[in-house]
Amino acid sequence: MLEAIWTGLLVALLGWIVSVLWNNRGRLPLLVASLRLFREVRVSMASLLRIQDDDRYVLVHSPYRPDSYGPPGGVIKYHPAARPALDRLRFREELRVDQRMRSDLRGFLPGRALPGFVRWFDRQEDRESALECVRRELAEELAEIDHPELAVGIDRLHFTHVRHVVDGPLKVPGRPYRVVRLFDIWDLSLDTPEGIRLRDALTALASDPTDRGVLVATADDIVHGRRQRSYLAPHAAYLMGESRFHADLPPLNS
Repeated sequence: MLEAIWTGLLVALLGWIVSVLWNNRGRLPLLVASLRLFREVRVSMASLLRIQDDDRYVLVHSPYRPDSYGPPGGVIKYHPAARPALDRLRFREELRVDQRMRSDLRGFLPGRALPGFVRWFDRQEDRESALECVRRELAEELAEIDHPELAVGIDRLHFTHVRHVVDGPLKVPGRPYRVVRLFDIWDLSLDTPEGIRLRDALTALASDPTDRGVLVATADDIVHGRRQRSYLAPHAAYLMGESRFHADLPPLNS
């Protein structure tokens, strides 16, 4: 009798383990990491755009990190309908000074809730798609560098998915939490006149010594983390592969 009970418990336990592994089969590294995350974890879900000119990459100036440049793109936003699901996961949005960052999928949740949060994200319900994020962020960043005219025709641009990157969990110096970031990387397709015009306009701005909004960097620059006097955002490395080389630069409004 006792042996039958123990056998039943063991079968149930194995069934639960198999179920968890299956439900998280696309994110097994995160599942393993969540088992070690007893405290809060900071999450950020972003979409980045790769614009290449031969062996160089187009980067734009960051208003939150002076003298630094990174790939166009940013954090995906959630819709109001997502709030009940996020509340159940105890997701707490990171406070920011800039109101444009409201509803960003960047914030804190218990480490044990990480697999559930990623499963919710993968369902693509009640949030921006990665492509919607790229288009919105590109228009916003062109305005930030004082060239909103370049956003004309953004709705006609085509993008090709390059890779998905899981960054972390990483320790944060001086902070009691770890960080997990998911990036989708997209190429600007040059199969439309609008795509070619945008690429050419941005590289022309990078060559203009009076304009500080755009910079082009080589792979060596990105590995080094600098282009002359300018810092290059560590996540620019994901334009080239799945590894980064430098720690984050702290933003002004963190």
